[in-house]
Amino acid sequence: DLYQIWTTHNRPWTGREMVLFLIVLLICGACSIRSVYQERIKIRQAAAIILLIMYLGIVFGSTVFTRTPTVRQYELVPLWSWKEVLMNRNEGLLLENLLNCILLMPVGILLPIILDSQLLLSKAFLLGVIISAVIELSQLIFRRGLFEWDDMLHNGLGCMVGCLIVNGIIKAVSYTHLKLPTTSRENISVVAVTLKKKRRGGGGGGGGG
Repeated sequence: DLYQIWTTHNRPWTGREMVLFLIVLLICGACSIRSVYQERIKIRQAAAIILLIMYLGIVFGSTVFTRTPTVRQYELVPLWSWKEVLMNRNEGLLLENLLNCILLMPVGILLPIILDSQLLLSKAFLLGVIISAVIELSQLIFRRGLFEWDDMLHNGLGCMVGCLIVNGIIKAVSYTHLKLPTTSRENISVVAVTLKKKRRGGGGGGGGG
């Protein structure tokens, strides 16, 4: 989780890990660029895809692969961390929970950009939980951290909040684009009506002469 990334010393990436990550990044980048040239996706979508892969690589590297193996740890009681926060006023655990909510927020921000449309918040939450579940299971299997349900909940909420922010921006931009043409049509209608009135007035004057 983000709290442990900041507070726990993880070993640097090995040369092999760096090479593998760069290969994956280059392959995904090449596929994204090709899709842009084929006009299947837009440039901003390709950029968002590359950023998402980079961020997830850093997250998985920091939360799983670069950690020192320890004993297998797990906490199967849901919301145990909030019980500690509320009952024992554990400020450190409160900070950990809040930072875990932030961990996958960039993922939620990037998803609507990749799709080039608004994403249902329930789907964003589910995707965040799935990504978090992969991290938690990897930590449990490889003994690289504490498996817990709370992290999945916090990560899912963070992903949903990130998606909510971008959904709001997309909605505002779409509303602006829809509003401007309407205003233009109203102006054109006003001009057309004015011209008709002038023509009628001119025609009436000519007939009287």
